[in-house]
Amino acid sequence: MDIKIKDAAKDYLAEHVKAGSILLLVTDDGSNRYSTIGGSCAIGNKFQLVALTEEDPDYQLEINNNAGYQMRTNNDDAIYLGNGLVLDRKNNQLALRDDSGILDSAVGLIKYTAEEKSKLDLKKEMQTLGTRIC
Repeated sequence: MDIKIKDAAKDYLAEHVKAGSILLLVTDDGSNRYSTIGGSCAIGNKFQLVALTEEDPDYQLEINNNAGYQMRTNNDDAIYLGNGLVLDRKNNQLALRDDSGILDSAVGLIKYTAEEKSKLDLKKEMQTLGTRIC
């Protein structure tokens, strides 16, 4: 799988992602441990980049990119990603598209160390946010 990262997105990532981080491209629909949003309205149309300090064995599908990042996803999330993936920065937001059109015009970016992520109570976060979505 390949993604083209446009210059505006490269600049943003360089400013906000620590060198050597692993970037995951995942859905943000409640279907994985990094997602705090859930609901049928988010399935397949809400994405986020997750910057990790170490590998996550559940995300081994490499995403080749022109910015030199170690970028990964998994088969569950890859089904929503088509050919011609592009990450850009538009209207002060990260935007993801493929040959079919815009996938998400407001891609989130979160950063975790493995220790921080293991201590999070995502169920509690999702319950709190659940009243504000869908």
